[in-house]
Amino acid sequence: MMPIGEKIRMLRMEKDFSVNEFAKKSGVSKSYISNIERGVQKNPSLIVMGKLAKTLDISLEELLTHKYAERE
Repeated sequence: MMPIGEKIRMLRMEKDFSVNEFAKKSGVSKSYISNIERGVQKNPSLIVMGKLAKTLDISLEELLTHKYAERE
């Protein structure tokens, strides 16, 4: 299964969001998003994950499960 940080980075890039833009849209700090994407922060809170999922226009469940990877 793909690490959550890699999945978030991939989805963010598909939406063509820079980290700056993603941070502004989601209300999550740039440094926190960067830490998640690089695997430094391995257990982001559900509140943060919910904000990121909403910004990426997917459900929290889809972000937290491997369903997305199966669509590739």
